[in-house]
Amino acid sequence: MSDLLTILALYGLLVIVTIVAQVLAALPQVGLVTLARNRDDMPELTGLAGRMVRTVDNSVVAMALFAPAVLILTHQGEVAASALLAAQIFLLARVAYVVIYAAGIPWARTGVWMAGFLATLWLYLLAL
Repeated sequence: MSDLLTILALYGLLVIVTIVAQVLAALPQVGLVTLARNRDDMPELTGLAGRMVRTVDNSVVAMALFAPAVLILTHQGEVAASALLAAQIFLLARVAYVVIYAAGIPWARTGVWMAGFLATLWLYLLAL
C-alpha cells in the first residue's frame, strides 16, 4: 500500500474514533434509549456532545474531499514528495482539529481546519 493510501486509512480510523467519542459524549446527556431509537426526536446536543457531532460532520466532509485527491494521485503512479507532505499535514491538522474542537478553542480550530483544507487543495492541484 502506498504512503498516501496509508494516510487515507489512518484518517478513516480517526473518523471512526471520532464517531465513537461523539456517541460516548452524547450518552450521559440523552441516555442509551434515546441513542438507540431512530432519532427523529433527538434533542439538540450541547457542550462537548454538540461539538463532537459537528466534528464528525466536518470530518466526513473532509474525507469526501481528501479521499478522491489521494485516489487520483495514487492512480497516476509516481507520487511527488510534496503530495506526501500535504497528506501528512492534512492528517496532523485533522487530528488537531478533533482535539481542539472538542476542547472548544475557536481560533485554533479555524487555523488547523484551514491547514487541512489547504493541504487538500494542494493535492488537487498536484493531480491536475
